[in-house]
Amino acid sequence: MAKDAFVYFMANTHNTTLYVGVTNDLLRRVAEHKAHINKGFTDKYNCDKLVYYEK
Repeated sequence: MAKDAFVYFMANTHNTTLYVGVTNDLLRRVAEHKAHINKGFTDKYNCDKLVYYEK
């Protein structure tokens, strides 16, 4: 059985940098971005604000 997928946009505080991601567990993934668990683009540019998502 296929899980639902989400496309989501994260931005930094001033909305000057945008990140687009895809996940099957939106709440978990946003929490990971906010906690800076994965060292990468969103950690480097401080994109920890969810601005849009779609199922």
